[in-house]
Amino acid sequence: MKIGELSRRCEVSIRMLRYYEAEGLLKPRRTASGYREYGPLDQQAVERIKLLGSAGMTLATIRQFAECIRGEGRIFEPCDELRETLQEQLRQIEHKAAKLQESRSVLEKFIQDVNS
Repeated sequence: MKIGELSRRCEVSIRMLRYYEAEGLLKPRRTASGYREYGPLDQQAVERIKLLGSAGMTLATIRQFAECIRGEGRIFEPCDELRETLQEQLRQIEHKAAKLQESRSVLEKFIQDVNS
């Protein structure tokens, strides 16, 4: 499939697909005339990138997983070496959530004080 079709199927801009390629996350075949040609595994890779991105991972972290993702049946199955990275990502999210809850409490108190 051409880049436009992959873009539509995955709901990712063509520009972002080219960026993924520049970052080494996608490696499409090239036709004799130089056009990118994507297959089902490329579509699966984009879906995995989106999944990890929605979990708050940066492309640098996702790139670490790119060489380690295996299995076609499951959406994501990391290798053992990167499980700690997943745990660290979770700790960072929990820290951010706690900070947001703290900010919310401060604002709620402020609103309560202002309305009194």
